[in-house]
This record gives sequence, C-alpha cells and structure tokens, in this order.
Amino acid sequence: MPHATQHADVATAELDSALRGGPFHVALRAAIAARGLPLQRVQHHLSRHGVKVGITSLSYWQQGARRPQRPESLRAVRALEEILQLPEESLIRLLTEADDHASAQRPAARSYRAHMEASGVLDRLLAELGQASDGGLDTLGLHERVRIGAHRELAGRESQHIVRAHRDGVDRFVAVHHGDPGCAPARMAVEALENCRTGRVRTHHDTGVLVAELLFDRRLRDGDTYLFRYGVQDGTAGTSREYVRGFGSAGGQYALQVRFETAALPVRCRRFTQHSAAAPRGGRQELAVSGLHHSVHLVEPRVRSGIVGIEWEWE
Repeated sequence: MPHATQHADVATAELDSALRGGPFHVALRAAIAARGLPLQRVQHHLSRHGVKVGITSLSYWQQGARRPQRPESLRAVRALEEILQLPEESLIRLLTEADDHASAQRPAARSYRAHMEASGVLDRLLAELGQASDGGLDTLGLHERVRIGAHRELAGRESQHIVRAHRDGVDRFVAVHHGDPGCAPARMAVEALENCRTGRVRTHHDTGVLVAELLFDRRLRDGDTYLFRYGVQDGTAGTSREYVRGFGSAGGQYALQVRFETAALPVRCRRFTQHSAAAPRGGRQELAVSGLHHSVHLVEPRVRSGIVGIEWEWE
C-alpha cells in the first residue's frame, strides 16, 4: 500500500498548510479530501449533529462561491471541525481573518462583511418567495448591458437570459439586483421586457438588495430551453465604480457591456475576476472605451464559479 500511504501523507500536508494559511474554502476542501468523505456523508454527519445543510451549500463552501455567514451556517462550521477531526476554531478562525483582511484591503469596494450581510438578506428574501436554491434552471447564456449616467451613477441594467430547465414545472426566475452603496431599492423599477412578466418584488434598504419574480409564459418541462429579458431602472445611488456578477457554479457564456454617457467618461477601465468575495482580485486586463458608443465589454465563453466584473476610475 505504498501509493495509498503516500497519497494520505500528501493530503495531510496539504490540509496542514491550508489550516495555517487558508483561505477557508481551500482548508475545507482539503479537510474533506483528507478524510475521504463524499459530500453526502458530510451532510449525513451534520444532520446527526442537528444541523441541516444542503449538498449545494457544502459544494459552494468548498469552491469558494459562498461562505457561511448565518448563525445556522456557523453552527455547521463548528460541527464540521469535529466531524473532520480538525482543531477547535480552526475553520472559524479562517472565516474571521478573511473578513478582517477583506475590510482592510478593499476600502473603496464593497467589503466582504457587506457581501455576507447581503447574502444573508438575500437568503431570507428568496425564502419569502419560496425560491429553491437553484430555481430548477441552468444558465446557457447571460448577456448584460449596464448604463452609467451623466452623474456617474448606475442608471440601470438590462439582462437577457437563456436557460434550460432540469426539472418539470419551472415557471419563473428570481432576478437579483444589488445596488451601489447608498442606493434606495424601494425606488428602483423592474421591467419585464420579453417573454416574461413581473411578479412579486422584495427589497432591503440597508444592503441595497432587490429581488423580483419574472413569470414565464408557460411551465417548462425537464430539458426545455427558454429565453427572456428584463431590466432594472436604478439611478438611486452616488458615484458607481464597478459592476460585478457572481456565479455559484460553472455555466454558459457571459457577456457584460458597460456604457457611459458622453459627459461622464472614466479615465481607466479594467476587467477582473475573483474566486470569492473574500479573495483578492486577479486576472486584471485593461479595457479601452470605444470612441463612438463610449462602452467597454467582456466575454466569458464559459463561466467558472466565482466573480467577474469591470471596474473603472474617474478623474
């Protein structure tokens, strides 16, 4: 069994390194791998500890697409430390350090704490609408057009989705809009533009989150594709400096275009990626503003879990 022993030694070394330096999702993934537990078994052990966590959430946690923030989720992390035979507070410490580091390193952007507060609010708003974790839809394509107004504000956006149902009976999509700091979600307007109509809308002022049901013209069957388009009129916050889109899992094509008014052109634009809200930004690439339409864009042929966006600087 020399190969098995060698593999176990490598897994243990990777786990020790991840527990020392993080980040959280890498440490969690290394711990699960070192113990040789599939996620279904991890979920089963958590339920025996009186904690309910979905397989999807566990997968997101170890990918870095989401991080535990709610009290129930933090209870799960403490239980995971015991289940995975880790030192007490080892995973909790990595969560806390990432929170502090993000707040210190990115003062101009929305902090990691703000992202987590918004995530907790979003979960509650989705629960109010009875929305399942994945909505029963896979994204094949998402094209977004963002407008920055003459006062440098996020004036609004338009999104076109191409989706495919992976179960019968899906008849809606819940759109999420996260405005810039200082926005007023109650004053925003949701517009159903093509192949959908607006249903219930929920907002949360402190975090700037708006969620809206977009009702389809028919119920989809497993495997059916559907195309729809909607817009959000915002314009309620101050100076905008970026637009980001998060993806919980790998998917189809994503295209983002940001258009600026002639009277308010940025001096610099860059695309960027992040593995998670707590991770440093990487993959930066300069984008030239087109002379005629005053816009920049990015295209991801196949998105990966994490965050992609465009940031810009004003004079």
